[in-house]
Amino acid sequence: MSTYLLGIDYGTGGAKACIIDAELNVLSYAYRECPVFMDKQGWAENDVQMYWRITCEIIQECIKKANISPENIKGIGTSSALPCLVMVDADHQPINRAYNLLDRRATKEVAWLIEHIGEKRIFQLTGNRLEDHPSIVNLMWEKNNRPESFRRIWKALTIDGYIRLKLTGKATVNYSNASFYGVAYNIRTKSFDQGMLDEIGIDRDILPETFPCQSIVGQVTGTAASETGLVQGIPVAAGQADACAGWVGGGAIEVGDTQLNLGTCGVVGIVHQDSTFLDTMINFPYTVDNTYINIFCTQTGGQLLRYIRDNFSPLEVAMEEMVDNYSAYDYLNMQAEKIDIGSDGLIALPYLAGERTPIWDVDARGVIFGLSLHHTKAHIVRAMMESVAYGLYHSYNIVKESGKQVNVPIVFNEGGVKSRLWRRIITDVFDVPTVLVKERVGAPYGDAILAGVSVGVFEDYTIAKEKAEYIDAMEPIRENHERYMPYYAIFRNLYDHVKGDFKDLAKLTKTT
Repeated sequence: MSTYLLGIDYGTGGAKACIIDAELNVLSYAYRECPVFMDKQGWAENDVQMYWRITCEIIQECIKKANISPENIKGIGTSSALPCLVMVDADHQPINRAYNLLDRRATKEVAWLIEHIGEKRIFQLTGNRLEDHPSIVNLMWEKNNRPESFRRIWKALTIDGYIRLKLTGKATVNYSNASFYGVAYNIRTKSFDQGMLDEIGIDRDILPETFPCQSIVGQVTGTAASETGLVQGIPVAAGQADACAGWVGGGAIEVGDTQLNLGTCGVVGIVHQDSTFLDTMINFPYTVDNTYINIFCTQTGGQLLRYIRDNFSPLEVAMEEMVDNYSAYDYLNMQAEKIDIGSDGLIALPYLAGERTPIWDVDARGVIFGLSLHHTKAHIVRAMMESVAYGLYHSYNIVKESGKQVNVPIVFNEGGVKSRLWRRIITDVFDVPTVLVKERVGAPYGDAILAGVSVGVFEDYTIAKEKAEYIDAMEPIRENHERYMPYYAIFRNLYDHVKGDFKDLAKLTKTT
């Protein structure tokens, strides 16, 4: 009898699923975009009902494409982008829209926590900063601003936690994702601190039970089976963060392994075992036992090109409907490839939704600096690509200076890294060799591997390293790196010059 495994992942802008066999061959893959609602300044939400509807669609599509019997699916793994928040009542019905990782509305709650609890104390407990707007901060916003709906909350879940709830009827969170609840989550004991919860006024009962990533937390219910096309009783694992899922699938299982994604965010992860955490970075337990992941992240990575596509590229989008195998993104890349290093004196700050590491500025916004009459949309596209490289390079230098092990080549994995131009820019800015994962199915592939470990199909994650194939090796071009550095210096200085103005602008535009 054949053995198959199913992985399901939710990013900020889309959902993905895949089915693999016991040899890690990908039998099918499905994807759906998800609209992001930004109705108010600082808000970023998704429709919760849509999560389950799309999940059913992509599972059914994968089963059909793979041409398999669902009875032979032996395990399911899940993941999602973080931080996020899905609130449900006792009947498992959603309360309000879901928060996604771009949401930055809870600034008053962050300020209250800084004043009454203290950043140092919270960092010592959680290993992370408040500025990432973890789930508990957003729960505090709900309590302060929508008290009636807050009182209806039965459980506060992550997006993948909601999918597991729909699959199994159980409210759960894995050790990795629990770190993104923040504030009261002890990263070392992997549990919520009751004393801290009491101080901030959040009931432990509305938070899910925590589990190791590979634990089996439930089985597919009869109702879920009828809606998804699965069969009742399939084991469901506790899951992992979406970035971790992609990196596990890309073979990052050893200390120092380093991988880079350009999904909604630009994200670099480094596997380590050191519980001394950098306060400018994002830190949480990794999928592999007894390891952590050190992450640096620019808030808008691949999202920058999606923004340009959706708002300034109607012709390119229209052509997708008329030309087979045509991608608006490919055409934007073709235009940008014609522009020289430094975008002919155009420099961008990529902070269209604030910024995470290392500056942690919720009020930062996008800037186009040096715009002249000779600049075109192609210049702006390339300048945006370069800005992501500069932002990640800033964090990379901090990590290197801390002494943490960083293995090379850096492995490009998901999202916009399919752009050879973007990979070349990052390779030269970082001045390190890079490679590309050959089969870039991404997070759902890693989720399926996790499911295989959870149910005993695989002994451990070694098979992921063995099966990972890397292509398109790039060596940095030293001359290019040296040409980029003066532009990088201006990039750094530019933020320093305008960060006060960002604060002033935020006072004029913020709404409750």
